Amino acid sequence: MSGDIVWEEREVDVGGRPVFVRVGPEVPGSVPIVHVHGFAVSGTYLLPTASLLAHRATTFVPDLPGYGRTPDWGSALGIPALALALLELLDALELDRVVLIGNSMGGPVSLEVAHQAPDRVAGVVLASPAGGVHNQPFARALVQLARDATRESPAMARVAVPDYVRFGPVSTLHLFSELARFPSLERILRTPVPTLAVLGSRDPLMPPPRRVREVGRLAPAHLTVALIEGAAHAMNFSHPGELAHVVSCWLDGREITDDPDSPGIARVLQIRRDPTITPDG
Repeated sequence: MSGDIVWEEREVDVGGRPVFVRVGPEVPGSVPIVHVHGFAVSGTYLLPTASLLAHRATTFVPDLPGYGRTPDWGSALGIPALALALLELLDALELDRVVLIGNSMGGPVSLEVAHQAPDRVAGVVLASPAGGVHNQPFARALVQLARDATRESPAMARVAVPDYVRFGPVSTLHLFSELARFPSLERILRTPVPTLAVLGSRDPLMPPPRRVREVGRLAPAHLTVALIEGAAHAMNFSHPGELAHVVSCWLDGREITDDPDSPGIARVLQIRRDPTITPDG
């Protein structure tokens, strides 16, 4: 799962509370990359993509408070509180400025960090950034989630199910409800830092490309939207080669192209922006 990368496992003290973090080899002079997991699961499923990017920057894959091998901080934290916890973790790790790569709920958490402390974030990658009108009402989001489960790799269940069981059904439903209501689209349209959103064509929780293009006309020029055809919601696990290639192209300022050695077909969604329209109206 983690390729040839040897991950160091640390328990970091964050204000007197432990946070479990996987740390890749040090890459001197790099802007560190922090991978942020989705709801109810640990960072384990992010390792396939994280391993492919670990050569270019010192890489961190934490379990946020209450997830995986990190105990809860008294109660299940919502998205804004998780963002504050992530900022505290960056302080504890002495990371002044990072690139955040968030999947699912990790997208809104990363966006919250970027809005709260833009000077700490060199860029944000949103892999399947759930939340918003497309996931409402809650019953619709539950149907979308169930549909996605049939499209994910069977190996993903072996990784995720133990995490779901540990997190508990009540906490899972509560946080998924918050995620479905979170205004991800509005936060993306007002992103204060360079942002890459990567969508999967088989992800039921994502709006169709046509709708993305319509809304994208309101987006700032420093937002790029790419599509991986064939990917569902947990693309960090199912399509690590394609996602890592797209992220590397974006970080290098190169044209985003398809990686012929990886499953899925990647392409940029060409968005024709109206210069007379701004995110503030």
